[in-house]
Amino acid sequence: MNGGGSRSLRSAFSYCVQQVRNYDYHHYLCLLELPPEMRKAAFALRAFNVETARAMDVASDPKIGLMRLLWWQEAVDKLYTKKPINHPAAQALFWAISEHNISKSWLKRSVEARIRDAQREVEDMPESIEELEKYAEDTVSTLLYNTLQAGGISSTTADHAASHIGKASGLVLLLKSLPYHCTRNRHQSYIPAKLAEKHGLLVKQGGRSEILLDNDLREGLSNVVFEIASVANAHLVKARELAGKVPKEAKPVLLHSVPVQVLLDSLNKVQFDVFDPRIQRGVLGVPPLLFQFKLKWYSWRAMF
Repeated sequence: MNGGGSRSLRSAFSYCVQQVRNYDYHHYLCLLELPPEMRKAAFALRAFNVETARAMDVASDPKIGLMRLLWWQEAVDKLYTKKPINHPAAQALFWAISEHNISKSWLKRSVEARIRDAQREVEDMPESIEELEKYAEDTVSTLLYNTLQAGGISSTTADHAASHIGKASGLVLLLKSLPYHCTRNRHQSYIPAKLAEKHGLLVKQGGRSEILLDNDLREGLSNVVFEIASVANAHLVKARELAGKVPKEAKPVLLHSVPVQVLLDSLNKVQFDVFDPRIQRGVLGVPPLLFQFKLKWYSWRAMF
């Protein structure tokens, strides 16, 4: 672990890059736009996010998924006491912590938010969009804060923009994942109860509330998606209003706004029907080359 050139550390970073490429491809492309000196730490952080985000999805039993998240919670504590952990993503993260003084509080906040989400009862649902925003802040914005920190960028304005971009990103990715979550458990949802009731999706039976996502209610679901997407778009607008005050060196980190914009545009094209198969094509609903062109254009213009 002593030295970035060691064989085990190179293997750890290779693992991180592959994990991000395989399971978070649009953000993998974003990280390639970072300056070379920032990429290793950024891939370590993003791989940590992949590991915790997928913990419940890859587990055959929810209890096993929760155990994985609790393991990562303990792992973060161990990394800050310099205890070795035999996991490639943890090894890369240890290097990033040691070299860049990564904030422990943001890493903990991220994994603890996922633990709370994993501990939800099947019938539990968020009450409002504000709860989804809080979850997005805890799991996505914190990742951007740490990436800025790894780049030695200390800017309240950049952090403020990262907060908005993280919330926007978290919201739209929850929308994109709705069909997947419906196939796993149609009763558990990230649709806020207030919006579901407003648009006729919420039914109450035997003291329990349930969200119906039947085909004949697709219009109501599209209206819900539109409202959440509108909140995400508002965060994106607020972030971009800060662009003139954000330090130039922070802007590559904030390119995570580009996937948000692409997915919002893709949702708009299908009238906010998240079950439309076109959303799942290519990269967030657009051909890969078009996505890369958009990303390069924003990067070249020093925009986000």
